[in-house]
Amino acid sequence: MKAIVLYSSRTGNTKKVAEAICSVLPKGTNCVDIKNSPEDLESYDCIFMGFWIDKGTADSLAAEQIKKLHNPYIALFATLGADPESEHARKCLINAANLLPKGITSMNNFICQGAIDPKIIEMMYKMFPVGHPHGKTPENDALHKRASTHPDDIDLKNAKIFAKNVWNKICIERK
Repeated sequence: MKAIVLYSSRTGNTKKVAEAICSVLPKGTNCVDIKNSPEDLESYDCIFMGFWIDKGTADSLAAEQIKKLHNPYIALFATLGADPESEHARKCLINAANLLPKGITSMNNFICQGAIDPKIIEMMYKMFPVGHPHGKTPENDALHKRASTHPDDIDLKNAKIFAKNVWNKICIERK
């Protein structure tokens, strides 16, 4: 059975998670930036597809790839600056999974917090007024500070558990 870990990463957060996932998959599993995605994705039984959250779903580069996936086993993973336990995070994963072609589903999903590029924070604070969900507030400052330490060792451990669970489920189904 052949697997690949694809990822789209703007700041390196999703790449770290992708590498953690790949580290627990069978030897020889490739971890590839989506920009260098192989053309023969149909030859893979399993694709772990990673992305960063942008505007409530997968970033545009990952979204285009997700729309084309028809592999037997697909698992989505993501990073975002917000609380990964929030309703917003849950909806972001649902939105990304809804990009899959009709009849194709994700076996499982994983999301963890990731550091936000300081340039994006600065841009948001300029674009949005105080009081706006993305505007400058003490709460947003605290969120950005917390996010700056992620993905951390616990996030990466949880990503590995996610990957092992997906892989074990595939192995059981294929028996």
